[in-house]
Amino acid sequence: MATDHNELVAEMATIGRLSATERLKHAQKRRAQQLKTWTQMEKDAVRGSRAKADKKKTRTSRVTFPSAVTLLDAAARNDIQEVRELLNKGVSPDLYNEDGLTALHQCCIDDFVDIVQCLLDAGACVNACDSELWTPLHAAATCGHTGLVQILIQAGANLLGVNADGNMPYDLCEDEATLELLEMAMAEQGITQDRIDECRGAKEKTMLADLKAMIENGAD
Repeated sequence: MATDHNELVAEMATIGRLSATERLKHAQKRRAQQLKTWTQMEKDAVRGSRAKADKKKTRTSRVTFPSAVTLLDAAARNDIQEVRELLNKGVSPDLYNEDGLTALHQCCIDDFVDIVQCLLDAGACVNACDSELWTPLHAAATCGHTGLVQILIQAGANLLGVNADGNMPYDLCEDEATLELLEMAMAEQGITQDRIDECRGAKEKTMLADLKAMIENGAD
C-alpha cells in the first residue's frame, strides 16, 4: 500500500507540470494501457479456467463460470447469439469485472454496434462508470466510433460525465466527425460553457478532496 501511495503522489506531481494537451494524451495512453492489460488478463483467465475444467470434468459433472466472466467474454468475442442467450436467461447486462468494466464499455471500445444495441435493449445502464469513472460514451468518443456515440446519446448518455482525469467525452475525442456530433448534441441540449465549467469544477473539487484524504491517510 505504501508503494501505491508513493507512486500516486509522484504521478500527481508529474502530471501537474504537464500542459492541458499533454495531460489529455497522458490520460488516453494510461487508460488504453489499462484496458489492453485487462482484456488480456480476462482472456487468459477464461482460457486457464476452461483448460483446468477440461482436465477435471467427468461425464456427470457440469462446468460453470461466473456470469460476469461469461457475459464479458461473449461480448469481447462479438458473439451476439451467446450474449442474447445469457440475457434471456436473466443475466444482468450491467455485470462488471474488477475494474468496473461492463460489457457495454467493452463493446464501445471494440465498436460492436449490434451487441451495444442488444445490451441497451436489455436495460444496460448507458452511464455506467468503471473504476476510472469512464462511461461507455467516453470509450466510444475516444475511439472515434461515431455511430456508437449517436446510439449512446439517443439512449440518454450523459454528455457532461467527468472521468477520474477530469475529462468529458468531447475532451477525449480527436475524430472530427465524432466531435462534431458531440458538440451538436450538446448544443441541442442547451449545454453552455458555464454549465461545462460548473460540472468539471464540481468533479475536480471532489477528486482533490479524495486525493487529500488519501494522502493524509497515507501519512498516518
